[in-house]
Amino acid sequence: MRLILGIETSCDETAAALVDEDLRIVSSVVESSIDLHRSFGGVVPELAGRAHVATLGPVVERALTGAGLEVRNPQVAAVAVTSGPGLVGSLLVGLSAAKAYSLVWGVPLVAVNHLEGHLFAPLLERPDLAWPLLTLLVSGGHSIIVLQSGPGDFRVLGETIDDAAGEAYDKVARYLGLGYPGGPEIDRLAASGDAHALTLPVSMTGEGYDFSFSGLKSAVVRAADAHREVGLADVAASFQGALVEQLVRKLRAAVEAHPVAGVALAGGVAANSALRARVAGLAEEFAIPAYLPSLAMCTDNAAMIAAAGWHHLAREGGSDLSISADPNWALA
Repeated sequence: MRLILGIETSCDETAAALVDEDLRIVSSVVESSIDLHRSFGGVVPELAGRAHVATLGPVVERALTGAGLEVRNPQVAAVAVTSGPGLVGSLLVGLSAAKAYSLVWGVPLVAVNHLEGHLFAPLLERPDLAWPLLTLLVSGGHSIIVLQSGPGDFRVLGETIDDAAGEAYDKVARYLGLGYPGGPEIDRLAASGDAHALTLPVSMTGEGYDFSFSGLKSAVVRAADAHREVGLADVAASFQGALVEQLVRKLRAAVEAHPVAGVALAGGVAANSALRARVAGLAEEFAIPAYLPSLAMCTDNAAMIAAAGWHHLAREGGSDLSISADPNWALA
């Protein structure tokens, strides 16, 4: 059985995984440094980088032993690593380690775009995916609609022109005095709130497939200040309702314009309960399957990087060892 080692260090998760050629996860280890960042209300790049330096070696060792491989000479087919986008300091830790493993073990290095890794995440749980596929990739740094003809064959239809959905969650949560990360806190509160308590705008309606969430954040602050009688749960529900509505409207327009065999969610915000329910309902309306990843596959992990690595290894071979981290590597 041939295995590829995946390494992911683009933000605050330090992750390593072994995946076989059939995209079966043999082992996967994820260590988060989120506790270091909570008091700051967001990820502190220097702290994240230091955490990766301290934990990457042990995480890779746990992944290798979990797959039944020798640590010193694991006989993997290649090392796949996230080289962008992300925090440059964090990326450099993972990329430097991957280059070292590649040299010592004498195997190819495969540089992977973190966002493309998210596109491969559904395949790890549903190898029977139907193509073509529309994927809504929503995270702390990105909100993108992608049309996929097959694994690694994709076209970006639209993306955010300002803040990403996850970033909007974090900033609104900070205003509301909630913890970090904001997404899970707002989702929890919204479950008991009234999404119609505040009238909030749904931006970019009828303007292609691009998103905009910066105005929604400001609207939440103005509306909540003007209506102090509205409770916290209702504010959270109103905000989440408007944000999810924009995402689903754009996805609906894409499904109507591009006949596809399924829709999928990817990225950290794919764990949001309201978004998952709306996308499942949209898929049912169009009589196509909805591929909703498990919560483990929503968050950053190295298995998705390994899966994308297999694809690029077969298509292009390995990457040059001179490759650098690219914090702004666009999916398009």
